[in-house]
Amino acid sequence: MRDCCRVVCWSLIALFLFLAVNGVHGDSPYRFFTWKITYGDIYPLGVKQQGILINGQFPGPHIDAITNDNLIISVYNYLREPFLISWNGLQQRRNSWMDGVFGTTCPIPPGKNFTYVLQAKDQIGSHFYFPSLGFHKAAGAFGAIRIWSRPRIPVPYPPPAWDFIVLAGDWFKTNHYILRRVLDSGRSLPSPDGLLINGRGWNGNTFTVDPGRTYRFRISNVGIATSINFRIQGHMMKLIEVEGSHTIQNTYAALDIHLGQTYSVLVTANQPAQDYYIVVSSRFTSRVLTTTSILHYSNSRRGVSGPVPGGPTTQIDWSLNQARSIRRNLTASGPRPNPQGSYHYGMIKLSRTITLANSAPFINGKQRYAINGVSFIPGDTPLKLADYFKIPGVFNLGSIPSNPNWGNAYLAASVMPANFRDFVEIVFQNWEDTVQSYHVDGYNFFVVGMDGGQWTPASRGSYNLRDTVSRCTVQVYPKAWTAVYVALDNVGMWNIRSENWARQYLGQQFYLRVYSPVNSWRDEYPIPRNALLCGRARGRHTRPL
Repeated sequence: MRDCCRVVCWSLIALFLFLAVNGVHGDSPYRFFTWKITYGDIYPLGVKQQGILINGQFPGPHIDAITNDNLIISVYNYLREPFLISWNGLQQRRNSWMDGVFGTTCPIPPGKNFTYVLQAKDQIGSHFYFPSLGFHKAAGAFGAIRIWSRPRIPVPYPPPAWDFIVLAGDWFKTNHYILRRVLDSGRSLPSPDGLLINGRGWNGNTFTVDPGRTYRFRISNVGIATSINFRIQGHMMKLIEVEGSHTIQNTYAALDIHLGQTYSVLVTANQPAQDYYIVVSSRFTSRVLTTTSILHYSNSRRGVSGPVPGGPTTQIDWSLNQARSIRRNLTASGPRPNPQGSYHYGMIKLSRTITLANSAPFINGKQRYAINGVSFIPGDTPLKLADYFKIPGVFNLGSIPSNPNWGNAYLAASVMPANFRDFVEIVFQNWEDTVQSYHVDGYNFFVVGMDGGQWTPASRGSYNLRDTVSRCTVQVYPKAWTAVYVALDNVGMWNIRSENWARQYLGQQFYLRVYSPVNSWRDEYPIPRNALLCGRARGRHTRPL
């Protein structure tokens, strides 16, 4: 009996040490997940394709967590190629090691496994995960993340009758490895073949509602090429949350959702009992793609009828005005009980301004995409590991300028230096004819302004410095600019990228190294003991237990 107790005690100690050294907080609950990544046949647009499944599912299983929960996710890679998962919207506080992009994390080799140790630290809201390597995103392996408020933290709306997940986006009938070959050859991708909702095409999903009740829909654009518009026939949508921020509860008949973005809306079943179309259509495309699902009233005896409701197509002003109407709810509590408006971002002095301009150069005879004239190419070693082990020759700080470079574009493992606790203005300048969508890992930012033409310091006169929305992914309209404020309060190596996946794959991304000279767990967790080591970091040691 004594030996049995000794074994149990040592097992508990070992578990505690594993969680402690990987940055998990003992005072917060933890949730365990085991995911098996496999190939599988899928037919989303009626054509057999090779998909990437998680536990046999396409899309993958959703993650439910509560603010500050620890997520222990063991990923087993049964593919024939390396694999990584990243977490769109999870800020990985002090823990860019687990961000799941190649600049921070070694890929999981075929036949191997890796355990992600994450925390939903001081976060709420609607997010999603996705595969970040090898154009795998065009094959699946994405899913929803819902972070619920803690029970004692009030939310600014009554509890809905149910909470629906909508993962929508464009889709190609061509397998991901063929699309990858097209890009590697220096050519552009064709237009997508269709749109999906939760992995299915036309009328492939049914959402059942009871008359008179209100439901929450969390809608993510998980596509790789196209902005979308979302609407529900005969029903208005009350916007309540954007990527972890409670919003002023404006109502909309249709919502533009750009690549990588997520919105939460409340919909009340207040129409005559029948079935209604849920519609997703492409935005700013020469050929409008459309797909539908069904909103089914539980007492309905009548199917959908009439034409599919139309929506906006190429109108920029419509979308811009809607984007400006989305505001932060200043009186609502966020992840903590204090009101969201208690953080006065508009009163903080700026440390610096970074201007980022996208372009589409040809380099060495091949199509590439760039930011400030630099087209990102990954090195043989993740940048974060090279930085930690002080491996020379992997990257150079300042290899991308903080303002546009109008000279010849070039290839580099581009890393921009930044200081911990700086308060930074980032201006995204888009001189191309297409809508851009940018994501910043590790942070939410305040979208203070957007407009057409060239940004100048005088543009600050139009900024919203009181109640603009805080989010992690933002659009930039054609021949226009978008400006954001961000507090660099999260040490690490953070990816800033295009959410158009062909552009990201061909170089429209870079890494922001947010540096603190203090070697302290207060600022950044140490390298995880279970970190995979690859490239020139192979053969080195992480750290003892």
